[in-house]
Amino acid sequence: KPQWELSMINSHFLYLFYFVPVGRCTAEWRPNNSPKLMDLLDDTVPGIGTYEDFNTIDWVREKSKDRDRHREIANKSKQSTVALLFSISDAFSGWLLMLLIGLMSGALAGGIDIAAHWMTDLKEGVCLNGFWFNHEHCCWASNETTFQERDKCPQWKSWAELMVGVSEGPGLYVVNYFMYVCWALLFAFLAVILVRAFAPYACGSGIPEIKTILSGFIIRGYLGKWTLIIKTITLVLAVSSGLSLGKEGPLVHVACCCANILCHFFTKYRRNEAKKREVLSAASAVGVSVAFGAPIGGVLFSLEEVSYYFPLKTLWRSFFAALVAAFTLRSINPFGNSRLVLFYVEFHTPWHLLELIPFVLLGIFGGLWGAFFIRANIAWCRLRKNTSLGHYPVLEVVVVTLLTALLAFPIEYTKMSSSELISELFNDCGLLDSSKLCGYTSNSGSTSGSVNATAANGLGARLAGPGLYTAMWQLALALVLKMVFTVVTFGMKVPSGLFIPSMAVGAIAGRLLGVCMEQLAIRHHERDIFRGWCSPGADCITPGLYAMVGAAACLGGVTRMTVSLVVIMFELTGGLEYIVPLMAAAMTSKWVADALGRESIYEAHIRLNGYPFLEAKEEFRHKTLATDVMRPRRGDPPVSVLTESGMTVEEVERLIADTTYSGFPVVISQQSPRLVGFVLRRDLVISLENARRHQEGVVSMSPILFTECDPPMSPSAPPAVKLRSILDLSPFTVTVHTAMEIVVDIFRKLGLRQCLVIQNGRLLGIITKKDILKHMAQMANRDPDSILFN
Repeated sequence: KPQWELSMINSHFLYLFYFVPVGRCTAEWRPNNSPKLMDLLDDTVPGIGTYEDFNTIDWVREKSKDRDRHREIANKSKQSTVALLFSISDAFSGWLLMLLIGLMSGALAGGIDIAAHWMTDLKEGVCLNGFWFNHEHCCWASNETTFQERDKCPQWKSWAELMVGVSEGPGLYVVNYFMYVCWALLFAFLAVILVRAFAPYACGSGIPEIKTILSGFIIRGYLGKWTLIIKTITLVLAVSSGLSLGKEGPLVHVACCCANILCHFFTKYRRNEAKKREVLSAASAVGVSVAFGAPIGGVLFSLEEVSYYFPLKTLWRSFFAALVAAFTLRSINPFGNSRLVLFYVEFHTPWHLLELIPFVLLGIFGGLWGAFFIRANIAWCRLRKNTSLGHYPVLEVVVVTLLTALLAFPIEYTKMSSSELISELFNDCGLLDSSKLCGYTSNSGSTSGSVNATAANGLGARLAGPGLYTAMWQLALALVLKMVFTVVTFGMKVPSGLFIPSMAVGAIAGRLLGVCMEQLAIRHHERDIFRGWCSPGADCITPGLYAMVGAAACLGGVTRMTVSLVVIMFELTGGLEYIVPLMAAAMTSKWVADALGRESIYEAHIRLNGYPFLEAKEEFRHKTLATDVMRPRRGDPPVSVLTESGMTVEEVERLIADTTYSGFPVVISQQSPRLVGFVLRRDLVISLENARRHQEGVVSMSPILFTECDPPMSPSAPPAVKLRSILDLSPFTVTVHTAMEIVVDIFRKLGLRQCLVIQNGRLLGIITKKDILKHMAQMANRDPDSILFN
């Protein structure tokens, strides 16, 4: 061609290259009579951007949506006063939500405490002044109550006194024994029946599932209104039945249910799963705050143990919500002692440096107990899951309750509730204490149920008497029973917490060691090692402190908590001087337990149930590449993909029907598999259904387009459905040579659902969170098919 024609062609090409915006098409390119393409997100389609049950959310997408929403509100707030007021209310809504969660959770926790205390005492008798009074409240108004027999008053009648009219003798014991067992069976039976009939998700502690949900997993109904109602009722019944369980773990579940329900009244939390999980992290802190009366410990528990994503803003709001919940519970005053927990204690006796040795021994015991409990409980739960035992949950609960009640009633320390037992063990003996744990005698041989004011050599020494020896062997027997029953109880189909039973085991062991150390120091106070421990008018050793340290050690061994555990115990006791013993025991317990197994009880149950949870604490040390994990593998059919043009509605619907994948990569064409983007299955299904309903002329042969430019179309062709709006144009990609260590870190830190594997821009495969979990299980010589959910 002539040179000037080539010059004109080049000039026109340069004009198009430089001046036509990239990704936009001029209207002249479309034939005048071609049908208009439909953009499904010109108006928001209901359901787009939501997730199906048992799927993982896309954290990056959710955070991007929230940033866009904030940007839009900020721009509109500059245009009108109404928009400015809306912007202010939107910013304030988070704090209002925290206030409501704190109020609701604190009120529910107070009601649970009051009801559980009353129903626990109902197993032993009833108050004549009013059946709604528990034993302690019934005797408060009596003028005939003494300090030595403060639990006896004419207004409180045991079931034997009411039914057969006997107040002493074997008949009294037999009738009370029978009624105790009957009430325990009734409470446990009602609890398991209500859980099975109305809310199967209300069983267990809930913390493993809360951890999984906070990591981005969707479990519909787990935090619903029916779960909240049934969990609240059955938690009272289960605790009152006398089973070896606590209410502290389930209170975290209850608080998260409150948060999830209240989130539905706030648009920005209802429509954004990532924002909702920030609220749930704060609710976890609220649960521990009302369980232990420890707001700061609750915030640290959420940060250390439960939360997956915990920005600084969530820290402030968690603190505020925990504060409101603790204030609400304090206003209700469920225990009548102006405290938030039943076993609040105060110690004033200083500890000695050499006492760190028994404190470390308690830490070792706690670590051993934690490792033993996790292995034994997981073995029992796996047996329940894989055998016919799992088909009879009601029978299992009734049998365990029957054995627990039969063996617990004869022993004073197993008959009482676990919270009362911990309170008894934490308590330091005073002049007015009538407990067998305070059954000391002086060197002169006189025996008293209380502490003698004088002792040998002018020391405040307390030699063990017959009452203390009786208490010791009863505590040793109670320790064995508590350990066995806690193993078989945790995981049954009733609400069951682990904090209180673990603390009870440690408190018993600590009290036993504390009494032994006390007697050793008293009998050998003249030796160099104990010299200076016992001073005139003061106690040598505080056994209650050992019980507290033992409780912290055993709880730390089971849950692997450290910082939050120490703060919770500090808030329980109010003693700054005991932080060092608690820290020593907690760290020793964690070291010993980690040496025997890296998983806490919650992580072990997550793995047992097959939840897709990537634990941030677990290191990936294997030298594998992305090509070793991606699908398809060698010999498998190629990965199912969509093309950006050339496919019809019928072909896409057939692909959806023939596969179960959560999403599909989009490529240029089958011949040129260059990656364009990624589309979620749910968004694709909803968009096609919406197009068939609302777009005129859409038929099975209508083309599907993911392109932005409108291609030339025949006048007789059916209208096309344009789906570029639901296409993720920037999916995360790695190459086949990327180390799996890096891929795992990407999934953990960004919360990805899937990652595409490419080579020179060509799509080769896909890696999902499930693929990574299966690979990690295979590398650890575990069954990769144990990962149940998609």
